[in-house]
Amino acid sequence: MNANKPKVVKFGGSSLADAGQLRKVYDIIMAEPDRRYVVASAPGKRFRDDIKVTDLLYKCFELSENDEPIDEVFGVICDRFNGIIEGLGLDLDISDKLSSIKNAIENHAGRDYAASRGEYLNSIILAKLLGYHFIDAARVIKFRDDGTFDPDTTQELLSKKLSEHKRALVPGFYGSMPNGTIKTFSRGGSDVTGSLVARAADAYIYENWTDVSGFMMADPRIVENPQPI
Repeated sequence: MNANKPKVVKFGGSSLADAGQLRKVYDIIMAEPDRRYVVASAPGKRFRDDIKVTDLLYKCFELSENDEPIDEVFGVICDRFNGIIEGLGLDLDISDKLSSIKNAIENHAGRDYAASRGEYLNSIILAKLLGYHFIDAARVIKFRDDGTFDPDTTQELLSKKLSEHKRALVPGFYGSMPNGTIKTFSRGGSDVTGSLVARAADAYIYENWTDVSGFMMADPRIVENPQPI
């Protein structure tokens, strides 16, 4: 325990796949008061043949690029997020945000923009559940004009913004270019965001949570009941 420094916690997509998983995350964060800064992923798979929200968003982008309608696929995305909100009993309406995102994808806002919206929306929901301040990663995580990550500007902006809020939630996976367009890290980039937040917050521990307890000898999605190490 360190009274002067916070913990930063990051949760992956399978840990945030539905309302039940978000309740578990809530309990984990609230169990320790120094878990003050949280990084969240987009909703992952709820079961073996499920589709991650990020993959649904990529599909919407591809359909739009081919001038095909995205209504059906985007409707599945809306159902996922509204189902999470309803399951948590939150007083939260994201219909305007969903409409804006759909319109932007249909008007070719870009692949990275589309892919990042899962983290964006899930983080808004989790922040509401926790009572934490939501910080849009686009405002504090920056890339250069050539697309490379800008660590110095990010550290300056992110540390300043975190210092203004005792408890905050930052979406993983994305930031922004100098012109304001959304730019993502490579897949798995929420882990990178977590490390950036930990540095900026001067955290004494960075916890990277998943939905499986401990380390296992094999992938439990492939091998039945693998032994923990």
